[in-house]
Amino acid sequence: MYLEIVSPEATLFSGEVISVIVPGIDGNFEMLNNHAPIVSLLKEGTVRISGNIVLEKEVENHFTKGDKNTTLLNINSGTLEMNGNKVIILAD
Repeated sequence: MYLEIVSPEATLFSGEVISVIVPGIDGNFEMLNNHAPIVSLLKEGTVRISGNIVLEKEVENHFTKGDKNTTLLNINSGTLEMNGNKVIILAD
């Protein structure tokens, strides 16, 4: 599936991923390929991205590497939309 993470300053990431775990307002949830369409508010927490992630040098300081091919991004809040195997996260 395709993931795009946008902050007020820049597009932090766009590319193919295996899965995404986000901090929803009612708890963490994971999205995989062919997930049902969803719109959700996000709370402070960590976005966990699984896959072979290549980051642009300008934004790699926003991310940390987790274990087992996982990339992490801490957010304060945000909004998520998934539709048609495309996830867009507007993160603050």
